[in-house]
Amino acid sequence: MKTHRRNQLLLVLVLIVGAGSTLALVLQALNENINLFYSPAQVMAGEAPINKRIRAGGMVLMDSVQRPDNSLRVKFLIGDLKSAQFPVVFEGILPDLFREGQGVVAEGRLDQAGVFVADEVLAKHDENYMPPEVAQVMASDKVSNLP
Repeated sequence: MKTHRRNQLLLVLVLIVGAGSTLALVLQALNENINLFYSPAQVMAGEAPINKRIRAGGMVLMDSVQRPDNSLRVKFLIGDLKSAQFPVVFEGILPDLFREGQGVVAEGRLDQAGVFVADEVLAKHDENYMPPEVAQVMASDKVSNLP
């Protein structure tokens, strides 16, 4: 094989290996940073991963918000207005529009005990808004439970 051809072949191989490695690293980074949404029914069924950053949402159940007087730590229950519900713990300042009976999406991790430890809580911003994921879950649950 001539040196010119051998050099071209090596260059092509190096470019292919480099592009493949770059693609593999990008896909791995994207896979690690993806936040999947889980409904209360999915969390209770064990479909949500433990100790991995996820998003979970539903309605804040009535009379479930507990706030100690001397702390920013808040505990509440998120449910799907049926039987599925799970506890959420959040330490920080909640959005102004956070209240019982409203839709929320929480970002954080589910611990071994089944408690969702939230890093961020997002609440609706007007009376007609519901987070799209929560609205979709609520709509699919209503349709699936019709006789």
